[in-house]
Amino acid sequence: MIKNRYFDLIDQTFYFPQEGFDIEDGNLIFNGVPLKYLINKYGTPLKLTYLPKIGTQIKKAKNMFNKARKALGYKGKYHYCYCTKSSHFSYVVQEVLRHGVELETSSSFDIDLIRNIVRKDWIDKDTIIVNNGFKTREYAQKISDLINDGFQNVIPVLDNKTELDYYEEMVKGKCNLGIRVATDEEPNFEFYTSRLGIRGSEVLNYYKERLAKNKKFKVTMLHFFVDTGIKDSIYYWGELKKAVKLYCELKKICPSLTALNIGGGMPIRNSLGFEFDYNYMVREIVNLLLSACQEEEIPEPDIFTEFGKYTVGESGALIFSVLDQKQQNDAEVWYMIDNSLITTMPDSWGIAERFILLPINKWHNEYRRVNIGGLSCDNSDYYNSEVHESQVYLPLIGKNDPEPLYLGFFHTGAYQDSLSGYGGIKHCLIPSPKHVLIYKDAKGNIVDKLYRAEQQPEEMLKILGYI
Repeated sequence: MIKNRYFDLIDQTFYFPQEGFDIEDGNLIFNGVPLKYLINKYGTPLKLTYLPKIGTQIKKAKNMFNKARKALGYKGKYHYCYCTKSSHFSYVVQEVLRHGVELETSSSFDIDLIRNIVRKDWIDKDTIIVNNGFKTREYAQKISDLINDGFQNVIPVLDNKTELDYYEEMVKGKCNLGIRVATDEEPNFEFYTSRLGIRGSEVLNYYKERLAKNKKFKVTMLHFFVDTGIKDSIYYWGELKKAVKLYCELKKICPSLTALNIGGGMPIRNSLGFEFDYNYMVREIVNLLLSACQEEEIPEPDIFTEFGKYTVGESGALIFSVLDQKQQNDAEVWYMIDNSLITTMPDSWGIAERFILLPINKWHNEYRRVNIGGLSCDNSDYYNSEVHESQVYLPLIGKNDPEPLYLGFFHTGAYQDSLSGYGGIKHCLIPSPKHVLIYKDAKGNIVDKLYRAEQQPEEMLKILGYI
C-alpha cells in the first residue's frame, strides 16, 4: 500500500523525529513545546523565542573546543564571543551572558548597549569586548571612553590603517589592539577581496612602522573572518592557513600577540537533512593551529570565535495560519498566509536564505506541492523551495476543515528582527507578529510569556507623522 500522508513523506525522506522536533497526536512539538497550545493561547501570526536553546548552543561549542584542546595538548585558551548584531534583544544578551561568554560589537550604539548591561551588573569591567567594524569617529570615541573608564579588556580591532589615529588622540592611557586581516572572497563572489580589514601583505610593515615602538599600544589579537563562515571547503581551509601563517610571522616580531580570532560563525540547521560534522571541524581547526605553531616554534594562540547566528538562530520560530488556497493554473497552488514573508523573514527574500519549514498540524493528511504567498502586494513575497529541493510540499487542506493549516518556519532567531526593523514601519503596513518568549523557571518548568503584542495601526501612524 502506497503511503501518501505528509508524515510518511517526512519519515521516508529524513531521520525523524530529530533534535528539537517531534510529533504528538499529529501535531508538531518544538523543543518540547506543544505549538498548538501556543497557537490556541496567542493566535497567529506568532513569533517565538525558545531561550534554553541559546545556552545549549554555547555549551556545545565550548565543549567541542575544550575537548579538542585537551585531546591534542593545545595550550592556548578558548574564548566564546557573542556577536550582538545577530540579536540585540536584552533577553538574548542576558541569557548569553549567563553562560560566561565575551562580547563582540559592531557599531557606535553597541557601546551604549554595553554601558546599559554594565549598569544592570550583567558584566563587569573585566569582560573581554572585541570592537569590530569600520569605526566612525563617534564609535571610536565611545570605545576610547570605555578604555579610559577602566575597562581592561576592550580590544578595538583595526579595520584600516588610519583608525589608529583615533586612539592616539582619544585614549588617555595604554590600549590593547587587534588587527583585522582582509581575506579573499570566494571565487564566485563579485568582489575579490573583502572591504573589511587590512591587506595581509601590508600587516607586518604596518606593525613595524606604526606599532612596534609605540608604547601606548599593545597588539594582542589578529582577526580573521570569512563571510561564508566555518565550513569544510578548500576555500575556507586556504584562507585559514593564510591567516595562521600571518599570525606566526607577526608573533615573531610582536611578543604581545597572544590571540587569533577566527571570526565567522558555524552553520546552523536549515533543513531536516542538514549534515555538518561540528566535532571534526573544530578538531581540525585546533590541529591546524597547533601544527603550524609547532613548526614555527611559537606558542599556540588563544582561540577566539564570534558566534552569532550559531548562538541564537535555532532558538527562533515564526508561525502562520493558511488563510486560503488559490489554484492559479493547472500546476500551481498557493497557500496564502496571514503575514508577509518579506517583513518577517527578510533573508528569505533578500538572499534566498532557506529555513526549516514544517506544518504544525494535519501531519496525517495527504500532501501536495505548493507555493506559499505572503499578504503584501509585492510579487516577491513568496516561498517555494527547500534547501534540499526546488519545491515545497505541505498537507492538503479542504474547504470545510474545522481548523486552518498552521505553518512554522524554524531557526529564524538571528538577524531577521533587525533587518526587518522590529517594531517599525513595514512593507504595505503589515504589522509585526506578536512575540512570545519561552523559558524555564527555577524548577525547570517551561513557561511562556507575551513579550510584545501584535503591532497596532497607531504605532505605525505615529512613526509616519499622522498622530
